[in-house]
Order: sequence, then structure tokens, then C-alpha cells
Amino acid sequence: MDIKIKSSRVVLATDSAVSKLKELKDAENADQSFLRMGVKPGGCSGLSYEMFFDTEKSENDFTEQYGDVAIVVDNQSVDHIRGATLDYKEGLNETGFSIDNPNVSRTCGCGNSFS
Repeated sequence: MDIKIKSSRVVLATDSAVSKLKELKDAENADQSFLRMGVKPGGCSGLSYEMFFDTEKSENDFTEQYGDVAIVVDNQSVDHIRGATLDYKEGLNETGFSIDNPNVSRTCGCGNSFS
């Protein structure tokens, strides 16, 4: 039986995701930046994720700290992302970041948008 553990964090990042984010920050000499994670209108299902390194925070942002890596979610996206897990996989069939989001009720056929 697969049991999901509830977390009080807005975004739960796996060790693999944190390690890759740290590697990317180090490669860019971006010590002061953080990963901004949010949603924006778009795609066939209505919303799509956006993730990028940023240096500007708003007072309404939610921040999750993982050692030297911070993940920031804006106030408008938090209800769509709360409880999601950010992972990084590297293998023959799949390489890159993935988001497992319990708030998603429907995804499009291409897998790039959700509602």
C-alpha cells in the first residue's frame, strides 16, 4: 500500500531536487538567488507551472528553506501548489524536474498543463 505523508510545507523538495538546484546555483554563481515556483494561465487544461531562479521577494511570498536552497512560491500560486513534491530524476527514460501535485484534478494529454 502506497501511503502519502502529509507535510506542513508549501512545497516538499526531495534530496535529489535540492542537490540539483544547488548544483545549478553553483554553476551560475547565483548564491543570492532562489527557485521561484508558481503557476500561470496557459496550456490546454488551464494552468501551467513556471520555475526559474529569481532574486526579488515579495512580502506575501511563501519560502521553504532547504539548507542553501530556497524555494519561493508567490501568494497567488500557493493554493495551486500547496502540498506538491518537487523531484529531480536522472535516468534513461526520464531526466529533469517533476512535480507531484495532489491538487491537480485534470491534466492535458501532453502533460504540460493542469487544472
